[in-house]
Amino acid sequence: MGGRWSAAGAVGWEAAGQRPGWAQGKAGGTCERPVTTGRYIEGVPMQPIRKLDDLVTHVRGQGRRFRVAVACGQDPNTVGAVARAVELGFVEALMVGDATRIAHAAAEEGVPPGSLTVIDIADERAATREAVRMVRAGEAEILMKGLIGTDTFLKAVMDRQDGILLPGAVMSYVCAVELRSYPKLLFVTDTAVLPFPDFTQKQAMLRYALAMARRFGIATPKVALVSAVEKCTEHFPSHAEYAALCAMARRGAFGDCVVDGPLDVFLACDPASLEIKGVSTPVAGDADVLLFPSLEACNAFYKGLMLFAGGELGGLIQGTSRPVVVMSRSESARSKLYCLALACLMA
Repeated sequence: MGGRWSAAGAVGWEAAGQRPGWAQGKAGGTCERPVTTGRYIEGVPMQPIRKLDDLVTHVRGQGRRFRVAVACGQDPNTVGAVARAVELGFVEALMVGDATRIAHAAAEEGVPPGSLTVIDIADERAATREAVRMVRAGEAEILMKGLIGTDTFLKAVMDRQDGILLPGAVMSYVCAVELRSYPKLLFVTDTAVLPFPDFTQKQAMLRYALAMARRFGIATPKVALVSAVEKCTEHFPSHAEYAALCAMARRGAFGDCVVDGPLDVFLACDPASLEIKGVSTPVAGDADVLLFPSLEACNAFYKGLMLFAGGELGGLIQGTSRPVVVMSRSESARSKLYCLALACLMA
């Protein structure tokens, strides 16, 4: 399904000024990852992971080192994060880039000689192509962007002949955000890739976010379809699509989950707001997943959390055959470490 949905066409009963009702899907849907049901599934924690440090602990406890090919990993932040993951025992680093600059960054970060394997390719485009090739060939399980433009990096990832984007897949981005003021992790999409996702892309965003939440041990993720208001109105084109997503969830299209929207952030994440606003929603101010209607809204939301609320995150590109770590150069070394841990969880 593509394009824009009319409210009537989406569900047949929604009218402007009404909320479309919520949906709870049942297990047995089309999610790509296993749904936890209380029993142990390999790679999925028995108890939900609620902190990013707990994610690192969980990955370390798997007793495995994942090979990471880092394209142009020659800035101190990236080198420091990768070296820390190597020190913690869950990563083997393959640094593809300018060996002189990598060595300088490693010395600046106090990284012991021999901790990182360096593949000396000074040209950034060639280095990126080689890192992608290594992942595609199985020589590494994870791809990571270093000091290179995102457009150049993603062009190599998306290359039809030599890239690692799955055929026909929607490329998107999901991140797990930790906030001191929220009792668990928030999975937020799409902060980085899709400017104005259409209905097909929103379905993919939802599936990716659910798959990630389930890997964190959340058996029935609660999804808030975020908007500025909680009443359906024709003034927001996303509302008809939200109604259609809720209808799909009721039919079990997304597996075991709760999906409701439109909801504002208060109704999604603050239980007290339900009584204040007089709105009933099964998300109940306890959302696991926030799906935004546009990159402009989502990117500003997450950056505000990082800047003003002391947030940390771990995030990944979605739609690729192997985990891909892409972060802004302004992100902290700690967030880069969390992204590596997340990549290992999802590998």
